[in-house]
Amino acid sequence: MQNRKIHRVVIAGGGTAGWMAAAALSKLLGRTLDITLVESDAIGTVGVGEATIPTLLTFHELLQIKEQEFLAAVKGTFKLGISFENWRDLGQDYIHSFGWTGKDCWAAGFQHFWLKGRKLGISHEFGEYCKEWVAAKRNRFAVLPNQGLNYAYHIDASAYAQFLRKMAEEHGVKRLEGQIRQVHRDGESGFITALELDSDARIDGDLFIDCTGFRGLLIEQTLKAGYEDWTHWLPCNSAVAVQTESVGPPIPYTRSIAHEAGWQWRIPLQHRVGNGVVFSRDHWTDQQAIDKLLGNIEGKPLTEPRVIRFSAGQRRRHWYRNCVAVGLSSGFIEPLESTSIHLIQRSVIRLMQMFPYDGIRQPDVDEFNKQMSFEIENVRDFIILHYHVTERTDSPFWRHCRSMEIPQTLRHRIELFRQTGRVFKVPTELFGENSWIQVMLGQGLVPEQYHPIVNMMDDEELKRFLGGIHDAAARLVEQLPEHQRFLDHYCRTKS
Repeated sequence: MQNRKIHRVVIAGGGTAGWMAAAALSKLLGRTLDITLVESDAIGTVGVGEATIPTLLTFHELLQIKEQEFLAAVKGTFKLGISFENWRDLGQDYIHSFGWTGKDCWAAGFQHFWLKGRKLGISHEFGEYCKEWVAAKRNRFAVLPNQGLNYAYHIDASAYAQFLRKMAEEHGVKRLEGQIRQVHRDGESGFITALELDSDARIDGDLFIDCTGFRGLLIEQTLKAGYEDWTHWLPCNSAVAVQTESVGPPIPYTRSIAHEAGWQWRIPLQHRVGNGVVFSRDHWTDQQAIDKLLGNIEGKPLTEPRVIRFSAGQRRRHWYRNCVAVGLSSGFIEPLESTSIHLIQRSVIRLMQMFPYDGIRQPDVDEFNKQMSFEIENVRDFIILHYHVTERTDSPFWRHCRSMEIPQTLRHRIELFRQTGRVFKVPTELFGENSWIQVMLGQGLVPEQYHPIVNMMDDEELKRFLGGIHDAAARLVEQLPEHQRFLDHYCRTKS
C-alpha cells in the first residue's frame, strides 16, 4: 500500500482545520485529487480560535482570497498585536505587537541602542519605536500600501469554516454528513483503507487527514501514534469560553489578562466579543473559572459558559502510515499567542509541499514529522517564556511557574538575553527576534549590558537616532483613521 498512487483524499472532521485543508488542497492540487470531507453536525467544534497572526495573509494570498470579502463574511476586525495585562506583575502591562521595532545595525539589534538610551534617560517605552504598537495604543488602523502595517485578524471561527467550505465545494470537495462508526485498516500494512459511517456509507481512501480535534480518532484512537505531554511546562489544562455583546467600538488588538490561576482573553469582532479563561485545574475548579470569567466581562453574555479540557503537547508522529493529523488532533498549545490557526496552515502547506502522489515514502514522513515537531517546540518555548519570566508571587500558580524547570532550549535564550541583550531566530521558526525582545522586556527581563558598537554614537547622536524613529512612527499613526471608522469603510458586515 505504501507504493499506491494517492488519488483519493479523505478528511475526517470539519471545523477550521478540516475546511482549511479541504480549501487549500482542492484549490491548489484539486485537479489531480478526489477529496471527500466527512463531518457531523452532531459533533461540535472547539471554535474559540478567533485570533490570528500575520501569516494567515500568506495563506489567503495562495488561495486568492479577497480580504474585504473574507472580513465581511467572518465579521472580522484587525489585530496589531496582543496586550498582556498583569503578566509581569499586577498592574504591569505591555503589548507584543507585530512588525518591527526601531532600526538594527549590522552588529547589533535596536534593543542595544534603546538600552543605552534607557541608561541615559532619553529612551521612550520600547514599543513607541514600533508603528504597530503606537497604532494599537491609539486605536487607529488602515491597510497601507507596501505592507505599511503588519497585521492579522480577529474572526468568527465558525463563519471562517463556512467561508472555506463554500470555496472547497466550488473546487470539487464532496462533503458527507455523518459520524464515523468504524475505521477500516489493511491487515498487512496497518494503513487506513476506509471510514464507515453510522449511515452504513463507506468512504475508501488512499490518504486520510485527521481533523477530529482532541479525540484524534484516526491518528491516536486507531493508529496509536502517541502523545508527548507538556503539562509540566504548560500547567493550564482547561478553558471556559463565552460570547458577549459588544459595548463599544472594537480595539485593534487582543487582550490577554492574567489572573491568579491562568489568564483571560478578549477578542473583539464586528458583532460581538469572544471571551474565555484558560486555567489550571490544579489551582481552580471549573466553577471558580466560570465565576472569574463572568465577573470580568463587558456586555451581556450571548452563550452559556462552555468548559474545554486539554493537555498541552504534541503527537509523537504527526504523519503516521497514511494518516496526517492537522489541527487539534496533532497537538495543542494554548491560544496565548494565537498560534492554533497558524499551525493548521503550516501542516496543510507542508503536506502540499511534500504530497505523496506516487505513494507514501518513509523519508517524506520522517521529514514532515521532524519539521512539524521543530516548529511546534519553538512555539512551545515562546509560550512557556510568558509564564516563567514573571515577577508575580501572589498565588501558588505563579510561584510554581516562576520556579518550574524549563526546556534547555528556552533557558539558553533567556540567559543569552539576560547577560548580553542578544537574541536569535533559527530557520523556519515562527517568532522572530522582535517578538522575543518585546516579551522578555515586557515580562521584566532587562539585559545586563548592550553591544559596544552603540558607543560609536555620542550621546547627542543617539538622542537624534532614537528621536527620529520615535517621531516617524508617531507621524504615520497620526494620519490613520480610527479602527472602527476604517472597518465601516472597508469591510462592514451587512446586517
